[in-house]
Amino acid sequence: MMVPREVFFTSGVGKHRHKLQSFELALREAGIEICNLVTVSSIFPPGCKIIPKSKGVMRLKPGQITYCVMARCETDEPNRLVSSAIGLAVPANGEHYGYISEYHGYGMKKQAAGDLVEDMAATMLATTLGVEFDPDTAYDQRKEMYRMSGKIIASRSEVQTAEGDKNGLWTTVVSAAVFCTLE
Repeated sequence: MMVPREVFFTSGVGKHRHKLQSFELALREAGIEICNLVTVSSIFPPGCKIIPKSKGVMRLKPGQITYCVMARCETDEPNRLVSSAIGLAVPANGEHYGYISEYHGYGMKKQAAGDLVEDMAATMLATTLGVEFDPDTAYDQRKEMYRMSGKIIASRSEVQTAEGDKNGLWTTVVSAAVFCTLE
C-alpha cells in the first residue's frame, strides 16, 4: 500500500513573461520544483505526521514522483489578486483520517482564504465524524463547537497570495500539502 507517513506544507509565488515559467518559479520558491508532482484528493492519512518544510524538502529526490494536494492560481492582469490555499483538519482519534482542502481564486485576501480552507476541511471532517453543528453559523462559532466535541483536535492552513505584476507578467501562486514518505 502507498499510505503517506509524513507531510509538509509549503507555498510560493513566481512571476515571468511565460505562464509555465511563472509556475516553475512558484514551485521553486515552495521548494518542490525537483519533483514530478501528482495531485491527489483530500484525505489526510491516519497517523500521518506533519513535519517542517525544511525537513520535508530534504527528503525529496530529483525526478521523484511526489504526491500532493495542490492549489494553484495565475493571472497576467496587473494588480489582480490571486490566492491559493490548503487547509487541514486533524481528528482526535489518530486511527481516523482527516481532511485536506484546497482553494484557488481571485480577490480573496490571505486571512479570508486561510479561514475558508480550514472551514472546508473541518466541516468535511465534522460531517464524517457525526459532529452536529449548524452550517449557517459563522466559522469561528463552528470551530469552537468542533473543538468542544473532542473529535477534531487541530486545523491549519497554508496560504499564498500575490497581486498581478504591474507590467503584465504572469503571476502564479501555489500552496501544497506534500506527502514525502510512503509505507
